[in-house]
Amino acid sequence: MSAGILAYRKGARGLEVLLVHPGGPFWRKKDGGAWSIPKGEIDAADAPEQVARREFAEELGPSASIGPLQPLGEIRQRGGKRVIAFAGEGHFDPAALISNTFDIEWPPRSGRRQSFPEVDRAEWFDIEFARTKMLSAQVELLDRLLATAAESDGR
Repeated sequence: MSAGILAYRKGARGLEVLLVHPGGPFWRKKDGGAWSIPKGEIDAADAPEQVARREFAEELGPSASIGPLQPLGEIRQRGGKRVIAFAGEGHFDPAALISNTFDIEWPPRSGRRQSFPEVDRAEWFDIEFARTKMLSAQVELLDRLLATAAESDGR
């Protein structure tokens, strides 16, 4: 189980969302359908909103800020992972990305360990373009965000 944040802002192109591209050699050449919301695993004792905020900061760096969060509910990704998502208005310059890292044996069976950033890119996308970039199971979060935005606009 994971928790994450779909950050949004009102830009020149309308509503935009912040997505991250996973780092490491497995994702290097994948783009469409590979981007995600910043998220991370929940331990049994953790509150989902706290985990979501922590992962947002770890994956983007100290310059990323997020306002009050609204629950977007839970989704299930293709591999069975459950993600509890929140939405919040965010401020982040993708050029300021400073992600935490992870170590893996690379190349496989080489005996050498290499360090890679957990996130190698972050970018703001308008909603329709975001649909083509993000993991298919997470696209539903865009619809939930739009429904929440419409409610708050009184529609």
